[in-house]
Amino acid sequence: MLSELKTASKVTGAKQVTRALKNGSVRLVFLAQDADPRVTDPVALLCQEQGVEIETVPTMTELGAACGIAVGSAVAAILG
Repeated sequence: MLSELKTASKVTGAKQVTRALKNGSVRLVFLAQDADPRVTDPVALLCQEQGVEIETVPTMTELGAACGIAVGSAVAAILG
């Protein structure tokens, strides 16, 4: 699933993912396990409320690389 981030329509970052979740346009959310829980917990709660599947990724660096960005990312989502 992580490889799908390279080509899929996506958003990265807690603010962008939260906005997309509230709009109802998210299919799958990725959370980095080493990210600050103050960033990831609100997103995870919103996912549970909306029934959106969550995948965990070991590191922010790995998630950022999967998104095709040069920095780490705590949160990313595939739209759809």
